[in-house]
Formats: sequence, structure tokens, C-alpha cells
Amino acid sequence: MSNNLADEMFRTVLCREPTEITTPFQQVSRDFVFGDVWSRPGLSRKDRRWIALVCVAGADAPGPIEAYVRAALDSGDIELEEMLEFVLHFAVYSGWPKAAHLEGAVIRQWTQIHHDRGQEPGPWPELSHDALGPSDWDTRFEAGAQEFLDVNLIPAPPHTTPYRHAGILNFVFGHVWQRPGLTRRERRIITVACVAFADAPTPMKSHVTAALHSGDITKPEMDEIVLQFSAYYGFAKGEALSEVAETAWAERPATLAKA
Repeated sequence: MSNNLADEMFRTVLCREPTEITTPFQQVSRDFVFGDVWSRPGLSRKDRRWIALVCVAGADAPGPIEAYVRAALDSGDIELEEMLEFVLHFAVYSGWPKAAHLEGAVIRQWTQIHHDRGQEPGPWPELSHDALGPSDWDTRFEAGAQEFLDVNLIPAPPHTTPYRHAGILNFVFGHVWQRPGLTRRERRIITVACVAFADAPTPMKSHVTAALHSGDITKPEMDEIVLQFSAYYGFAKGEALSEVAETAWAERPATLAKA
């Protein structure tokens, strides 16, 4: 892709004018990340934004966090409510301290965007307790076990530890994965990127496998996820994710193999 087209993609993704290139890093970043990766057709721009947001937030990169949060909101590719839902899902798979910093960036950038437009930001949405799901514990755990099965394609584990009882079946699958703010496919993309940067072998294997075997993410889409992730978090970690994806695809059910 020509430099002019790479610059145009930079403008589209980051919603600002390209900076002057003065180092080899800046040159390759412009030509490869924006000129090659973001321009590929295998994922939507919104899909690529989720992966980039996971990576910059996971890397604790203050400048890129602010820049990519602002661009996602300013472009209209991601609505405020979706971004706030993303922060919650990110917190589950990447940790609450990282998510606290990420949500702070959302608040700052949402306010700044409106001030730059000469507007006052509207009031933040008031959330109803009804959105937290059933308060009957038997109902909640039954739904959590079913959601675990639907997402992971394997039966839920017995809730014999606090991690499984209070965390996995009550909260992660008893609540978060069932929330309506993001699609299941989006949650899969976000989760795959989170477990990949965290070097979490078992979750990476389970979530990549389930994403492919469910058909929610196609193999070509997973290949693009690996590339986008590699561009933002490094090719060594991307190679590990790629190996997991190739193994999962090789072990796919016969019904997918014939598709």
C-alpha cells in the first residue's frame, strides 16, 4: 500500500492527522500496521478496534490507551454503552486494576470529545439492578452452567471452590456472558485477545477452540485476529496464539471439516 493510503488509514483509525515520521519504528508502524494490517478485508474495522483496545490496555500503554479509546468513540464505530460493556468484560479476563485505568480513559475521552465539539456530555446512563440477572441462586447457577456449556462447548465444572462457585458460575457465566451489551461473537474476540496476552495456556486453548468449533468465528477470521493481535502485542505471543488456533482447527468436529 502506498504511503498516501497508509496515511489515510491512519486518519480513519485514529481520527487525527498523521504525525511526522522521524524514526524507523514510526515508518514501519505506518506502513505495516496502518498500510497493511488495518486495510485487510478479513475483519470489520470494529472487530479490529476490539483487538487493538485489548492489546493497548493489556500492555498498560497510557498514550495508546487514550488514543485508541478516543478514536473508537469519536469515529462512532463503538458506542459509549458498548465501550463500557467492553470494560466489564475486559476486567473479567484481564483484571480489575487494568480495567479501572481503561474506564478512566473512557470517561476522560468521552468528556474531551464533547468539549472539543463545543458540547456538554450528557448524563451517564443509570443502570437498573434488574440488569444484574436473577437473584434466585438456583436459577442463576442453572443459567450459569448452561451458559458455560454454550460458550465453552463442554459441561460446567462442579462449583466446589470459591473460584468456580462465586467467580465462574455465579458471575462470569451466570451474569457477564449473558449481558446484552455485546454480541457473543464480540465477547469471543475480546476474550481470545485477553487470554492470549495473559499467556494463559488453558483458557487460550479452551476459548480459541470453542470460538472455532462453535462456528462463531471462522478460521479465516481467526487468522486475521492472530495478525491484528500480533501487530499490537508482538509476534512472539501471536505465534503462540496461532499455534493454538491451528491445533484447534485440526481437531475440529467432522461437521465443520465438511463445511
